[in-house]
Amino acid sequence: MQVSVEATGSLERRMEVQVPAARIEKAIEDRLQSMSRTVRLKGFRPGKVPVKIVRQQFGQQVRSEVIGDLMQQSFSEAIGQQKLIPASGPRIEPIDFAQGQDLKYRAVFEILPEVKLNGVEGLAVNKPAVEVTVGDIDAMIENLRKQRPNFVAVEREARDTDQVTADFEGTLDGVPFDGGKGENVPVALGSGRMLPDFEAGLKGMRAGEQKTIDVKFPDNYQAQNLAGKTAKFALAVKKVEEQELPEVNDEFCTHYGVVEGGVTQLRKEVEENMRQELAQTVRARLKKQILDGLLAANPLDVPSVLVAEQVQNMQLEMGRRMGVREAAQLPAAEQFKDGARQRVALGLVINEVIKTAQLTLDKAKVQAKVAEMAEQYPDADQVHRAYRENAQLRGQIESAVLEDQVIDWLLERAKIAEQPATFKEVMNFGA
Repeated sequence: MQVSVEATGSLERRMEVQVPAARIEKAIEDRLQSMSRTVRLKGFRPGKVPVKIVRQQFGQQVRSEVIGDLMQQSFSEAIGQQKLIPASGPRIEPIDFAQGQDLKYRAVFEILPEVKLNGVEGLAVNKPAVEVTVGDIDAMIENLRKQRPNFVAVEREARDTDQVTADFEGTLDGVPFDGGKGENVPVALGSGRMLPDFEAGLKGMRAGEQKTIDVKFPDNYQAQNLAGKTAKFALAVKKVEEQELPEVNDEFCTHYGVVEGGVTQLRKEVEENMRQELAQTVRARLKKQILDGLLAANPLDVPSVLVAEQVQNMQLEMGRRMGVREAAQLPAAEQFKDGARQRVALGLVINEVIKTAQLTLDKAKVQAKVAEMAEQYPDADQVHRAYRENAQLRGQIESAVLEDQVIDWLLERAKIAEQPATFKEVMNFGA
């Protein structure tokens, strides 16, 4: 078998393969001989059909099948011979398939880049040195109070933190649009849940007042017919209410699942949750710095075919989160390209770290991860069963655990500088 390879890009390769005619004819003859022992034809006993008859009946079909099989086999042999690792399947371009002649074809494909791992020793990482203080717990309890306010009607102009109940109807160039009308809709001023112009228009209004305001929709607004446009909204305020925060007592505690132990137990559980969230956030910051540093130390050209696959995955992922099912409604592919390129590069570098460090999946950590996930659901057994039976879920969990092992290995070799910080700074809490 003759093989020649030409580099047509940094990662693209064009490989020409020539398979001897003798190998083709032998493979065809072997296939026909095998068929003669199993094929059933009218007028012949099973297993007694002459090869000549089989050739007449199935010769062209067998030849096509053999050529297809030989192309796959010879491609695998050729890339092994040339020590190439394709990033995906090849695009086959036939050159000569003539009967009695050598089989000649051209395969065009991208290869995985060679990763020569740099920068794994001494990656610079800043770690927040932070503790949960009594003041942090007080602030979190205050935040819990704000999540369960009582509202009392007031006879004054609406201001931040008030709840305004209003009717509204929006029009664009005088025409109403879908989703632009509401009745008795409560709006929490200052919450940012409505468009800025809408909240600003309600501010200063009293119960019983009406007015029309202009509301500018952002350029990236989900409804494309409204994106970047200015609509008019007719507002009618029904009610203005101010917040009254609840007292922190036993009744308040029951709303957060604490039925025994009162305020003391609530503070204990709040502190525990804050410590867990803080640890997760600090870990996420360390991980981001480690991976950013690793990518910076190992710049790569990445196969466009893998980037395209990752773009599609990210589109579908975003579509699921947005509740979009139609392909035409998915976000544009262009906006995912940079992120997809980074994901692919990171995956290649992480794989090289796994090989270099000779890391293997820690089964105990996998079980701990599954148990941690199970705690978040009412039926823990169902989560464990899903892990055992759902190969896709199992693969996702095991990949996440192995990636964590990579991060641990890199952190052991990193230069970690601790920087004093507060809970609020790290968690962006109350900002």
